[in-house]
Amino acid sequence: MSIITPLALNGDRSVRSGSAKALADAIRRGGDLRIRTAFRHNEHIDPSSPNPELVDEVAEFRQTLLLDDHWSAGIMTLRMPVEIPTGFGPRPSMSFFLYNQDGHQAIARPFLDGQPASATLGPSPLDDHSAMPRYHQFDSWDAGTNAPSSNFIYDFESYTFLVNDRWQEVYAHDSAGHPVSGALSDLIDAFQQGCPIKLAISGLCDDLAPAAPLTHEVFVHAGSCYYYTEQKLFLTGTHPVVRVRPDMPLRYTSQGWDFGWLVARTDGEVERWRCNPYTLKFERSRTRHAIRWLIAP
Repeated sequence: MSIITPLALNGDRSVRSGSAKALADAIRRGGDLRIRTAFRHNEHIDPSSPNPELVDEVAEFRQTLLLDDHWSAGIMTLRMPVEIPTGFGPRPSMSFFLYNQDGHQAIARPFLDGQPASATLGPSPLDDHSAMPRYHQFDSWDAGTNAPSSNFIYDFESYTFLVNDRWQEVYAHDSAGHPVSGALSDLIDAFQQGCPIKLAISGLCDDLAPAAPLTHEVFVHAGSCYYYTEQKLFLTGTHPVVRVRPDMPLRYTSQGWDFGWLVARTDGEVERWRCNPYTLKFERSRTRHAIRWLIAP
């Protein structure tokens, strides 16, 4: 087992053990992030229920981010909304929950059912959470559109950051594809043996920033991978990626996020197949990025 607990927070988000630096170090190494929390059913799921049962949750944050080389955040990129313990939520959508290292949370929800929007983009009134005193909503964006979002803190009983620290960096290059460290041959050897591969892409969200962007890396899993043996070119189609305007804490804002898929190559080129969350229309673009390539032996 390579599961470590670099950081744990109390219900008031004070540090119980570990440190934010230890979490950032683990994320920088490419570690897979899960966060364990605990809540009472009638405080968090159904305030009208008489059931005070304590519920443990361990959530997967398939995508992680490191901002300014010290601030960690994770995003759930594969989650459909559920209403536990019965099943799915009322409308098909993605639940792009976002958690920061200090317990600040956020949700962006692009709906997938094609219902027409009933509002315009911009700030929205806060939701009524009077029946949920542990829920502290800071703002609301784009309510009534196809992709509402908000930032909040829910006072869980505790927050435990769990990291599968199994990854090893084997190759890195700059945005022009020039080697920085490691060897491409080591990446290819691992790929041919069937090892899982992850990418740390620098500056992927730069164009979402209104001014000088905050330095950041986005960590995303590789899907199918390919190697052109004569060109010495390695490339992959990635798992889904949520891009968010770089900030600390990381947060959603109106038109400050999107999602999609990438094709990334060892010559530094990254093609984005971007989905506009408000229209669900797709568009392609190409950018160049420094990338670190990691493997899980």
